[in-house]
Amino acid sequence: MTAKFSHAIVRKPGENFAHGITTSNLGPANYDLLLKQHEAYIERLKSLGLEVILLEALPKYPDAYFVEDTAVVTPDVAVITNPGATSRQGEEITIDPVLAKYRKTVRIKPPGTVDGGDVIEAGTHFIIGLSERTNKEGAEQLGGILEKYGNTWTTVSVEAGLHLKSSVNYVGKNTLLLTENFADCDPFNSYAKIVLDQVEQYAGNTLLINDCLLTPKGFTNTKIKLQTLHRPIMELDMSEIQKMDGGLTCLSLRF
Repeated sequence: MTAKFSHAIVRKPGENFAHGITTSNLGPANYDLLLKQHEAYIERLKSLGLEVILLEALPKYPDAYFVEDTAVVTPDVAVITNPGATSRQGEEITIDPVLAKYRKTVRIKPPGTVDGGDVIEAGTHFIIGLSERTNKEGAEQLGGILEKYGNTWTTVSVEAGLHLKSSVNYVGKNTLLLTENFADCDPFNSYAKIVLDQVEQYAGNTLLINDCLLTPKGFTNTKIKLQTLHRPIMELDMSEIQKMDGGLTCLSLRF
């Protein structure tokens, strides 16, 4: 069973967002358009029944609007991460008191590192990507915490893409949406799979919220494949956020 969400934490992008980390090579992002896309994202979350908690920009941290990386939130506990990129360490400190109003919070401790974008929640099972941002020590700390609350977990190596969720996401009904690179990975063998066309890999970052699928606009074949799940599908323009290596999942913390 997939958890129903009632709240989402988001953070406004700062004017210095362009100083954030990106490897996309898609050209410079337009700040005004990025803000409009971010606002549209918020409105879509509200339309799905979520109370949105909007945090102010953090000028010291240009990537801070990618709030998903700062925590892993379950029905029982919020795990505050230790981001893998040095330039982002400190963002998580500002998230802790916000989440503490809703959940018990615990923290990943150095030398462990975890980015929330590397953690897939599929019911009570969690798949943790080992990437440049999430190391083995961090994954083991996170897994140990999850086990205390009745969850199971496994790891998978992320050899392509920034985060695991850049390429793989749980879309309900025991199904993963994923790129060809991950289609044959052992940890995914117990799931049904929707494999993305190579030219539509960005659409792998599709977000399931309360039985609705939010997917990036402009990926026709992916939308057709998602229709087999018989869920409502909503498209959002993510062009400017994509330029900054961002996606639908990383713009919010849902719980």
